[in-house]
Amino acid sequence: MSNTDKPAVVTTRWWWVRHAPVRNDGGNIYGQTDLACDTSDRCVFEAVAKILPRNAVWFASNLMRTHQTAAAIWASGFPKPAAMTQEAALAEQHLGQWQGMNRAAFVASRPVGSHWFADIDEPAPGGESFMDLYNRVCGVIDRINLEQAGADVIAVAHGGTIKAAIGLALGGQPDKGLAFDIDNCSVTRLDHFASPGRANWRLPMVNQQPWIADSRHDAMHQPAGPEVVPETKLA
Repeated sequence: MSNTDKPAVVTTRWWWVRHAPVRNDGGNIYGQTDLACDTSDRCVFEAVAKILPRNAVWFASNLMRTHQTAAAIWASGFPKPAAMTQEAALAEQHLGQWQGMNRAAFVASRPVGSHWFADIDEPAPGGESFMDLYNRVCGVIDRINLEQAGADVIAVAHGGTIKAAIGLALGGQPDKGLAFDIDNCSVTRLDHFASPGRANWRLPMVNQQPWIADSRHDAMHQPAGPEVVPETKLA
């Protein structure tokens, strides 16, 4: 078969950005609670802006922390897009009655080595399971792959949402997606290749933190909530 006879391959590149750190959660699980985030670390957003494509279509969840994160990227010098579509299906897992519980105590109550709040099929009381999250995220990704075929897609979302997308890219293995760390403000790129009768994924970049090369920022990640330890001042 000559090159001219080969079926065309359409590549849609997904650039996932996790929202900035949430500081006002009181150390509690927040899930779909609509809390604000901390976008004060300008060098982080300047670095993220440098690696994102300029002519992309933008999506975010319906929660304010993703909108604030997108706005901080634009404020750092990235050209603001004409529009950003809100997709409720890109929201974090609804953790039901677990929302508002102390995160450290909850995690300590789970089996050692757990990657998530619960087994993927276990729903939070009054909320969702990770599989519920995975299925709704897969649905919106499939739709956007059709609507925006061949485009760069920037999706500002959440840790669980991005882990679900990774599970899809790994051949539909949601449990494998949970093994990845997704830090606040990190960038994950997943490329979707589609040709007649066939589609697959490539994972060129997961949990990239471009600000670590900046001498103004000496932290590898953006710690949030109870991970933030106040500095000890000398007497």
